[in-house]
Amino acid sequence: MERDEESSGPMMEMCTNGGGEETSNRRPIISGEPLDIEAYASLYKGRTKIMRLLFIASHCGGNQTMQLEALRMAYDEIKKGENTQLFRDVVNRINGRLGDKYKMDSAWCESVDRRAEQKKGRLENELSSYRVMKYVVLFMCCLVCLHRSFLVNHYLDNETNLIKESIRMGHNDFGDFYYACGLLSDAFKNYVRTRDYCTTAKHIIHMCMNAILVSIEMGQFTHVSSYVNKAEQNPETLDPIVAAKLRCASGLAHLELKKYKLAARKFLDVSPELGNSYNEVIAPQDAKVIDNINFRDFLELVPEVRELINDFYSSRYASCLEYLGSLRANLLLDIHLHDHVDTLYDQIRKKALIQYTLPFVSVDLSRMADAFKTSVSGLEKELEALITDNQIQARIDSHNKILYARHADQRNATFQKVLQMGNEFDRDVRSMMLRANLLKHEYHARAGRNH
Repeated sequence: MERDEESSGPMMEMCTNGGGEETSNRRPIISGEPLDIEAYASLYKGRTKIMRLLFIASHCGGNQTMQLEALRMAYDEIKKGENTQLFRDVVNRINGRLGDKYKMDSAWCESVDRRAEQKKGRLENELSSYRVMKYVVLFMCCLVCLHRSFLVNHYLDNETNLIKESIRMGHNDFGDFYYACGLLSDAFKNYVRTRDYCTTAKHIIHMCMNAILVSIEMGQFTHVSSYVNKAEQNPETLDPIVAAKLRCASGLAHLELKKYKLAARKFLDVSPELGNSYNEVIAPQDAKVIDNINFRDFLELVPEVRELINDFYSSRYASCLEYLGSLRANLLLDIHLHDHVDTLYDQIRKKALIQYTLPFVSVDLSRMADAFKTSVSGLEKELEALITDNQIQARIDSHNKILYARHADQRNATFQKVLQMGNEFDRDVRSMMLRANLLKHEYHARAGRNH
């Protein structure tokens, strides 16, 4: 392997890209142990904690111990809330495998449902009374139009604002109620209805944050992006924590839409003020980028990720890919990331292959295969795909097992570009001259008028 401006003498010495004694002497910090469900669940709260536990139970690959542990924790967490339908679903999935303590609790379900009906009735009565007051105020406003008075106008304005605030809070309370009961569609509708009764920028931001939370739970990430943009229209009213939450939500939306670069940029912009304040959606460890001052502290919480990123940027690709392989099983249990693990791993490997070959004129495929812990034939197929996609400018000598970089002739390319630009200029000038002559001799078609 040789660099662009060096002779072929040190070729063998250059082949240590991606390997070396430093890598072999380092102790691996990833043990490949199963996910610690209790530690993982403690990072979250609310509905997302339950849904993540249920996701693990569904995607743990037949691991009965992990599945039952996740279901047990989900059962305990659900009983702290008011979602009886989800409770029944979990009990059916447990199917008596955890003993009598984790069977159907009909008394608890009836009690929660009864309290929910009573609360719903109270909220409906309160909202109805606020709406009646709104019409009373509107009637008084009509009377004021007949007999104007500054004091009366001022009084009615204050009353109108108070009624609007009461109705807004009433819809918010309904949204919280439906969200707690697991009726996400009804919760979303009530949160969005508060928009007509918002009187300040903070009210709009509060409405957007509620709509974003429910949209994430429903998997409606187009709504997430829409309400993030709406909330960011008033940047002067955003405190650092709310701004960090919006960037996290936007990052998740881009991730679900497979816009990975945009997602990374949004997570990169998350400030350390976020802390654990958004763990009803995401934990600090879920968003991490190296060499960014905001995330250096976060990376200390996940040394595996810190080490593999350091390996990638230090060209220790075999070690980096080994770390990624050890993390794969646990990443597949993440509710947001698991659909993208294969794609991201494939892109990371391709990026590593491209970065490995970039500095060199020629690369020994045997050495490169050793660096990536793969076979020469398998490596050839990967490189062929990258060359076909025009991601690597090179050609493969299959007989000698060497990859040769294909460097473009810059001098010839420059001349070709100049000639092309000259031809285009000549064509444009001829077109303009032809048009000028046609206009000079009034040789142009006139559109007929419709009568």
